[in-house]
Amino acid sequence: MRLFHGAARTLAAGLLAASMTVFASAAAPEPAPQVPNDPLAQANAALQAGEADKALALIQSLPQPTPAEAHDLSCRVRFTLEQWDAAIKECEQAVRQDGQNATYHLWLGRALGEKASRASFLSAFSLAKRVRSEFEEAVRLNPRYAEALSDLGEFYKDAPGVVGGGADKAEAIAAQLDKVDPARAHELRGRMADGSKDYATAEREFKQAVSVAAHPAFQWVTLAGFYRHRERWAEMESAIHTVIASAERDKHAAVALYDGASELTRANRDPALAIKMLDEYLTSSAKSEEAPAFVAYTRLARLDGQLGDAAAAQRDRTAALALAHEYKPAQDPGAQETKH
Repeated sequence: MRLFHGAARTLAAGLLAASMTVFASAAAPEPAPQVPNDPLAQANAALQAGEADKALALIQSLPQPTPAEAHDLSCRVRFTLEQWDAAIKECEQAVRQDGQNATYHLWLGRALGEKASRASFLSAFSLAKRVRSEFEEAVRLNPRYAEALSDLGEFYKDAPGVVGGGADKAEAIAAQLDKVDPARAHELRGRMADGSKDYATAEREFKQAVSVAAHPAFQWVTLAGFYRHRERWAEMESAIHTVIASAERDKHAAVALYDGASELTRANRDPALAIKMLDEYLTSSAKSEEAPAFVAYTRLARLDGQLGDAAAAQRDRTAALALAHEYKPAQDPGAQETKH
C-alpha cells in the first residue's frame, strides 16, 4: 500500500509487476468524529474506520438505482476484503455511471491490478492492459491527481513494454509529480533506481523524499523497506523508530505505524514492537481504508500467536471478524492476507 498512500499496487504475474488491539492497549480510543446523517457519508466513515460490515449494510440500504458514488464505496470495501472480482464489478458500475470521475477509474485500475497479480500469464496480460488504460484515464481526467500519477508511474516502471510499460514513461510521470507531490516523485525515482540495482541513488532519492514530505513518517517507512531489502538491519530498525517518533508528532500519520509494523513483520524482527505499533494505530483517530482495522487485528492475532499468547490472538481475531465477518484471513488462522 503499504504503497497505497502514493504508490501503486503491484502486478506480479510473471509478465509484469506493476500496478494492535484495543483490548490489549492501556490507552482508551479517541472518540469517533461526528458523521453527517447521510448514508453515503456514514458508509465512507465506516470504511475509513475498518467497519466493512457496517459500510456494506449502509450501502445496501440505499434506494435503487444505486448512485455511482455508492458503487465506488462498495468497490473500495470489497477491495479491503480482498474480494477482487466483486470489487471490479462495483468499480465498473461506478465508471459506467460516471466516466468523468478520475477516482473511479483509479480504483477500477487498482482492483484489476490485484486480480492480474494472481491470474494466469495470458489473463494477466489482458488485465494489465486494462490496468494501464484505467490509470491513464484517471491521469487524463485529472493531471494533478498525485495518487493516480504514482500508480501510473509504478505501472510504467515495472510493466514490460508489450503492455505499455517503460522506464522513459515512468520518468515522465516522475517529472509530473515534481510539480504536484515532490515526495512521491522522489519515491518513484528511488524505486526505479532500486529496480536497476543502483542502490546508492535509490537511497539518496528515498532520503530526499523524507526531506520534502509533508508527513515524513510515510517516507521513513519507505526507507525502512529499502534497508530491509538490503538486509541493513540496524538502519532499518533506526528508521522504524523514527517512524514512531514522527507519527507521535503528526497525528495524520498514524497509518505509518501500521506500515512500519508490516516492515518489522516481513523482516521477522521485534514482534513486540510491531504489536505496540499496531495497537497505537488502532487506538488512534486517524484510521483509514489504506490500513483496514480488521487487517490490523488479524496481524495482531498472528503476532500474539507467535509470542505464545493464545488468548490475545483469539481476542484479536474476534475483533477482526466483528468488523468484517467475510475477511478470510481472520476466519482461518492459517491463512495469509494477500495485500496491504
